[in-house]
This record gives sequence, structure tokens and C-alpha cells, in this order.
Amino acid sequence: MTPVELMLLGRTLTKIGEQALPAPDEGPTGGERVVVVVMADIYANEGTTVSEVARRTALPQSAVSNAVARLRSASSIVSTPDPDDRRRQLLHRNPAMTPRRTKVATADISPAVAAALDPDSPTALPEVLAALETLSRHLTPSSITRFKTS
Repeated sequence: MTPVELMLLGRTLTKIGEQALPAPDEGPTGGERVVVVVMADIYANEGTTVSEVARRTALPQSAVSNAVARLRSASSIVSTPDPDDRRRQLLHRNPAMTPRRTKVATADISPAVAAALDPDSPTALPEVLAALETLSRHLTPSSITRFKTS
């Protein structure tokens, strides 16, 4: 596999993930990729701020703010005033497992993966699902932190 093929595979996997993600019962749709990136960063960095999330993710602050608003609306995150600067909010994972988080956490990716596969390869689905399980064990979101930044 070449670096280009790997990047294109990543793009394909992202699209499959977007297809597998259950639509919200209410509220806006679209931009799920940014919302997921922001949520993962907040969950990994409890008590963070919008500015810090924007810096770490290299997303525009406005995009982070919009994602934070959606995550608050879905009760996936909560915020508390920063004791050092009452104008700022500290962002945290909501400790309660909300219906939306439960729905996303239990969503079956098999239909989305199957839709992306060649229909003439009936044995491909279990093989691909097993490969994805293996990749997810070894290439976690924290894997990115091991790359050198210059």
C-alpha cells in the first residue's frame, strides 16, 4: 500500500463512518466529522476551552463553537464557568449516558460497510469487519499524538 492509497482508504473509511452514524432525532445535520473531532478532543481533554480545542484540532474557532453548541444541545457535553476567567466556559463530557450517545455507541456499522463493498463478494463483509476491529485496536485516536510535529 502506498501513502496515497492509505490516504484514500482513510477518506473511504470516513465516508463509511458518516453513513453508519445515526441521524439525530432533531436539530441540524451535516458537519458530523467536525462534531466527532471536537467531541473526541473534549473527551480526551476534560475541562478544556473552545480556544484550546481549536488549537489542538487545527479547526477554525467558529467551527469548534458550532460543534460545541450542537454537543451541548445533544447533552453530550456540559460546561462550567472557568474559575480563573468567568467569561470562559470549561467543557466536559456529560457523565450521564444520554439517549443520543447510547444510539451512536450501539449503532451497527455492518450495513454501511456492506453498502461500500462489491456485491459480488459475499465473503468480504466478515473479512473487512474483522480487519476494522484489528485496526481499531492498534490505531486508536491517541495514535495521532505519537507523530512528530515540526
